[in-house]
Amino acid sequence: MTSVRVDTLSVSPKAHEPRDRVVPDETPIALVHDGATHAVMMATPADLEDFAVGFSLSEGVIGAPSDIRDLEIVEHDEGFELRMWLVPNLGRVVAERRRLIAGPTGCGLCGVESLQAACAPARLVGAGGTVSRADIAAAMDAMSDVQTLGRATRATHAAGFWRKGEGLLAVREDVGRHNALDKLIGYTARAGVSTHDGIVVITSRVSIEMVQKTAVLGAPVLAAISAPTALAVRTADAAGITLAAIVRGDSFEVFTHPHRILPEPALAAAG
Repeated sequence: MTSVRVDTLSVSPKAHEPRDRVVPDETPIALVHDGATHAVMMATPADLEDFAVGFSLSEGVIGAPSDIRDLEIVEHDEGFELRMWLVPNLGRVVAERRRLIAGPTGCGLCGVESLQAACAPARLVGAGGTVSRADIAAAMDAMSDVQTLGRATRATHAAGFWRKGEGLLAVREDVGRHNALDKLIGYTARAGVSTHDGIVVITSRVSIEMVQKTAVLGAPVLAAISAPTALAVRTADAAGITLAAIVRGDSFEVFTHPHRILPEPALAAAG
């Protein structure tokens, strides 16, 4: 667990009392490919190998963990560097793409290209299987027991992968919801976990990036504790993802592709 205990002052109508509280650690983490920094993210410094691989997959830098021939985690006073060395041919492609992005200045097109990249269509997921209301409720309920950092701090997000008959196969936590999902992607890719017949469960709202990353993972169902944005709904619909959100106990709302949700036995019998 990467957390820190800090002193606080508890203020209430009855008293001002000194206390302490556990808060999550947050530090700059640089994602570096072949010696060039791709991005610097504020993240929880845990499961960094998973983060490096998952982020690289989500960003389209690599197509598989084997595209990284070496990975080194370097700690500095200011944070961490995740230094990844890519296979030669891929390294050249990434370097050329970086030059194309960095070259033009003041052209008026760079912003357009960035907007297009941000809203790029998610890859289409496979047919997957069906899930029941009870499956989604069970997947979300299982998350509460395994969020050790979240339970201690009340300040982190989590992303998990759940499969019927097996339960939660993996959970990753981070101060950033995107980072948690990237770490999950990295873990499943590195471990060779098949993700084409289960549920991705997230403890946050659903933005377009969360849908795009779920599509990278290849999962057909995304369940979230909070609501989605309109763009996330459109993106999930286009990607073929069943989006179940606002999961509260045994109830939720299905925004896209409801055909994967099995009907209630009682309702089916009545019909």
